[in-house]
Amino acid sequence: MLAGKTVLITGASSGIGAACAEKFAEAGARLLLLARRRERLEALAHELHSRFSASCHLLVCDVRDRHQVEDTLGSLPPAWADIDILVNNAGLARGLAPLHEGSYDDWEEMIDTNLKGLLAVTRAVLPRMVARRSGMIINIASIAGREVYPNGNVYCATKHAVRALSEALRIDLNGTNIRVVNIDPGLVETEFSLVRFRGDAERARKVYEGLQPLTAHDVAELVLFCATRPPHVVIADVLIVPTAQATTWLVHRQQG
Repeated sequence: MLAGKTVLITGASSGIGAACAEKFAEAGARLLLLARRRERLEALAHELHSRFSASCHLLVCDVRDRHQVEDTLGSLPPAWADIDILVNNAGLARGLAPLHEGSYDDWEEMIDTNLKGLLAVTRAVLPRMVARRSGMIINIASIAGREVYPNGNVYCATKHAVRALSEALRIDLNGTNIRVVNIDPGLVETEFSLVRFRGDAERARKVYEGLQPLTAHDVAELVLFCATRPPHVVIADVLIVPTAQATTWLVHRQQG
């Protein structure tokens, strides 16, 4: 079903993005891998070519820079210009503090990446999908887009915005045959917490202590499932959490 399809994945150099690249490569898709870290992209592309003979085109780009996004996606080689599936995965959290103690720099980085970056990439890709009356957008949001948690204020706000944009896109694109999917993962053990706490490995480890969190591949399998439904079916909105997680804040942790 995906053989020969062109899939653009943002934030592809690690975590959920890299796991999605693996799943789509295994399914025979052609991959546009977008991230800031060239070395990681090159290593991933080499692995996917070795394992699956995947065709990959690398895009070194920071989604926070709108002009860079426009230039990068506006100058794709003709063979790569028609994107069938966009996976908006690039995102991050910075800090964990009450709003009145928060950092403007942290807020701007989250808003620029999670919200404005998603908008920039989608705006660059969508017109050609609309012209072809074909395509799919998969937005990786978060359980934090459904309910807030203590000290998560601005991060939660950005993910609420992603979920709202997914709903708005479904309205804007109704009648175009373009499908919009919103996926809200709960606790997933990736570099997420290490990034949030700026390299504090001990603090990051405690986020997942005493439970079995989701893996990046758990989420990637769901992304692939959504991408392979028949054309008349869209998995519009889905929440995926580890068994130990009931809400953003209620998590059962084993002692010892």
